[in-house]
Amino acid sequence: MERVVLDPAVLVSALISPAGPPAALWRAVLDDRLEVFVCPHLLAELAGVLERPKFRGYVTIEEARAFVTEVARRGRTLADPVDVPRASRDPSDDYLVAFAREAGVRALVSGDGDLTKMVDPDPPVLTPAQAVDRLF
Repeated sequence: MERVVLDPAVLVSALISPAGPPAALWRAVLDDRLEVFVCPHLLAELAGVLERPKFRGYVTIEEARAFVTEVARRGRTLADPVDVPRASRDPSDDYLVAFAREAGVRALVSGDGDLTKMVDPDPPVLTPAQAVDRLF
């Protein structure tokens, strides 16, 4: 089974749209075909994004909270990275790179250009579509 870190934005997309690569990745997690790694920072970011009023048109606050709980339950939780070196154009994304490296995953999956445009990241950063194509 492949091991990945899913950017919180990928998880948000999976929740609000049942079609497309993010949803396919989440279904793979639910079907035990993909192991997703999470950390407290990632879960807090996911919860914070889903609490925003703009998402009420897609999911209720209860559905959003239930989804975060399910991500935590399904994910393999590790500690937040302690050492977070500068890795991307956006320092707020650097924890994801450090966490993916510490978790020893095959890829960090993100649609964020600050991450997908990195040169030779370790582990590789794949878009959701690339992850679906390469991991299954």
